[in-house]
Amino acid sequence: MAAKPKLILASGSPRRVELLRQVGLVADRLMPMDLDESQQKNEQPRSLARRLATDKAKAALSAIADEPGWKGSYILAADTVVAVGRRVLPKTEYSDEALSALNLLSGRSHWVFTGICLITPDRKVRQKVVESKVRFKRLSEADISAYIESGEWRGKAGAYAIQGFAGSFVQNLTGSYSNVVGLPLYETVQLLNGEGMNVQAGWSAG
Repeated sequence: MAAKPKLILASGSPRRVELLRQVGLVADRLMPMDLDESQQKNEQPRSLARRLATDKAKAALSAIADEPGWKGSYILAADTVVAVGRRVLPKTEYSDEALSALNLLSGRSHWVFTGICLITPDRKVRQKVVESKVRFKRLSEADISAYIESGEWRGKAGAYAIQGFAGSFVQNLTGSYSNVVGLPLYETVQLLNGEGMNVQAGWSAG
């Protein structure tokens, strides 16, 4: 019987690991790719998410080129971009960045784009961009101050994590919730199943 193909996740995100686990998938290897994620001139947020996901998947493919034990693996990569209009909000590392982002998001709608890229064992490249629209309530100074004190914003695109305290800021969400967390599950499973992974095979209780 042929060995089950391995799954490489070109990410170190605990959120993506947990989302995959939610649908019964455990990556055989985590390969976070350290790439320049800067937005190019005139690049739209949707295009940025697609490009970064694809670049990460291809970088992981190159990284295993000399590792025969990983030949024939599925490689999955994703990148999430938060945008207000054409303006992309960076992954925040400092409190002043978080303050600026939260003030911008307060009382308005923004878009979350996640690009996903799957490289199959026979090296086909499959891509998808999923979008969700999120509206925040008008944030008070107390809301923003408490959230910054929590530290939950650190390293997050748009300076918030919807699965945490910031879920209380969301007035309305149109589209995929898991997309906003960092990996749209419906589209990811469709891609994997469409390329022969058979995600549901691991759901049996027996």
